Amino acid sequence: MTKAEFVALLSEKTEQSQKAVNEILHSFTEIVTDALVRGESLLFPGLGMFNVKTRAARKGRNPRTGEIIEIAEAIVPYFKAASLLKSAVNEKTAKDSKQK
Repeated sequence: MTKAEFVALLSEKTEQSQKAVNEILHSFTEIVTDALVRGESLLFPGLGMFNVKTRAARKGRNPRTGEIIEIAEAIVPYFKAASLLKSAVNEKTAKDSKQK
């Protein structure tokens, strides 16, 4: 699903204009980004949690030359799905595979 499709669907469900929904989605993205930059996590019960974690420095390989290189430590965002979301997706997937 593209962002435009998501905005159209949310607009239809909430009976708001697509412009208003797009502005809200943009604001949501900014809030999540700002919170993660500050090192905070955001918990949405039933959906999941946005958080950041530190990926340790490691050795890698340059694919062109094969040379071993050092990859620096990095702070990366991640999303952990809630068990309710996981089970809903698994139920849907199981039903679809039984119908085939």
